[in-house]
Amino acid sequence: MTKLTRDLVDPVLVAAFEGWNDAGEAASLAVEHLAREWDAQELCSMAPDDYYDFQVTRPRLTVVDGQVGPVEWPTTRVRVARMPGGRDVVLVTGPEPNMRWRSYAADLLSIARELGVRRAVLLGSLLADAPHTRPIPVTGMASPRELGAEMGLDATTYSGPTGVVGVVHEAFSAAGTEAVSLWAAIPHYVAQPPCPKATLALLAWVEDFLDVKVPLGSLPDDAVSWEAGVNDLTAEDEDIASYVRGLEEAKDTAELPEASGDAIAREFERYLRRRDDD
Repeated sequence: MTKLTRDLVDPVLVAAFEGWNDAGEAASLAVEHLAREWDAQELCSMAPDDYYDFQVTRPRLTVVDGQVGPVEWPTTRVRVARMPGGRDVVLVTGPEPNMRWRSYAADLLSIARELGVRRAVLLGSLLADAPHTRPIPVTGMASPRELGAEMGLDATTYSGPTGVVGVVHEAFSAAGTEAVSLWAAIPHYVAQPPCPKATLALLAWVEDFLDVKVPLGSLPDDAVSWEAGVNDLTAEDEDIASYVRGLEEAKDTAELPEASGDAIAREFERYLRRRDDD
């Protein structure tokens, strides 16, 4: 691993994995946004031969002016950035590995331990029956459970097949490192990436778990444009428009009991924090 020129200050890890865990690319784009806004420094990458089947996750070839450039191999990148306030963040991105998941999770845990990471925030996104006109739902799990309850995270009730996010979460938790998995629900009828509204939803929770303000850049405007574009598409098909209205009614009915409770309080706290920072 590349030697840093400085010691890390109370680092937290934020990771996202492309593929099965990344509907609409909302999770991976969230981490890339953080890397760009905080000017992340490349630290290391994990050996691709150990974890990728190159017939499934193929390397990329670039040709410029008739000349073949270096082959870009699928790999997991580890970068480090300094957040506002002086704390460090370790950013992990890459395609979901094709094999040896347990060894992969163990290697990632080893890197995190060497860097002094005590909390990992793992991001994912999935396709769901969610209307694009409402706030993007974010559910997840935390280890220990009190960590999620303290932040008001809606605990997932899912049991079933998992991606590498679940495997990494379990590995970190079993080793005594705090682990949080956050999943944004992407409307399945507009699954084509990107989905900036879902990326924004994930970043709002990253702010909470990192206790830091995340610069959002053009994401809010992109989210508004995305929703307007989906509105135009659904308006062209009455069947889809009717389906969306049904999703809206179901969503609004389900959330009536908490409309004046913790959800609004949490959003108001975020508003106050941003106002104070500005």
